[in-house]
Amino acid sequence: MEIKEAKYYKTLNNEEVVCTLCPRVCKLKPGELGFCRVRKNMGGKLYTLAYGRPVAVHVDPIEKKPLYHFFPGSRILSIGTFGCNLGCLFCQNYDIARAEYRANFSRYLKPEEIIEASVNYNSIGIAYTYNEPTVFAEYVEDISSLAREKGLKNVMVTNGFISKRVLKEVYRYIDAANVDLKSMSSEFYRRYCLGELNPVLDAIIELKSMGVWVEITNLLIPGLNDGHKDIDKLVSWIINSIGDRVPLHFSAFYPCYQMLDRPRTSKSVLDMAREIALSKGMKYVYEGNVFTTEEGNTYCPSCGALLVERSYFDVVRLNVKDGRCLKCGNDVDIIC
Repeated sequence: MEIKEAKYYKTLNNEEVVCTLCPRVCKLKPGELGFCRVRKNMGGKLYTLAYGRPVAVHVDPIEKKPLYHFFPGSRILSIGTFGCNLGCLFCQNYDIARAEYRANFSRYLKPEEIIEASVNYNSIGIAYTYNEPTVFAEYVEDISSLAREKGLKNVMVTNGFISKRVLKEVYRYIDAANVDLKSMSSEFYRRYCLGELNPVLDAIIELKSMGVWVEITNLLIPGLNDGHKDIDKLVSWIINSIGDRVPLHFSAFYPCYQMLDRPRTSKSVLDMAREIALSKGMKYVYEGNVFTTEEGNTYCPSCGALLVERSYFDVVRLNVKDGRCLKCGNDVDIIC
């Protein structure tokens, strides 16, 4: 299939281009790939190699994203391509996120075919996930527009590293997003993610202001971002910037990619992080990548009643109607 010209770039002299999709603003000579490895200068124009080329297509529980307050218990068609605009040394999907584009590793799927698959599998919509969906923004935009017309939902699972100037366009039809806020340390982002923190914080605030349903995930890495002060700073920023009712997921690290020298995150560290968040006033705090009981359930912040009982990614019980607790009738910040 014909490779699609990218939407977000500027042309310079001597056939050079500047990609404006993310804060890297990669300046590329003819033949060069961007940091993400899926946006390429071809003859003085920028092309997206990822358009229409998913390498992963699955129907997943919405809880796997993780999104715990957005249609709990539902299934969603999930797609991902090659590429990422960060270079996390601990990447858990490095085999596609840091791989270079290869056409024979994927099958061309038009946006219309993605919509058809979502309908055929009785999913609530499409999740753009597995690798960073920002790098296949044009594909996201075309699919999400069609999905909105069909009454389907659109979900982004993202690192939040996107240019503020294009965020509103890329997220125009996005209903919910889980943003991976890796740390509140700029040094952490530069050293371990090869990126910057502030654009991620700006994106989270902007998404919330746009009315996108937002949940936050924080991967706790032993010795790097799992200290009491690290967690306290992250939780304080969330409360002060987007509120105490935003669902927060603390996720366990396991050795991967270029960070094989670190131990797995212990359950006790996740418990500690959750307790800090709850003690500071967060209403919905979860643990992931470990076996959980109550740490994976949702409770009413008003009366304490069990709202959503989960077993791994399955919803066992749902005591919510029209976004309200069945026991006390108060709003519980759950879309269903």
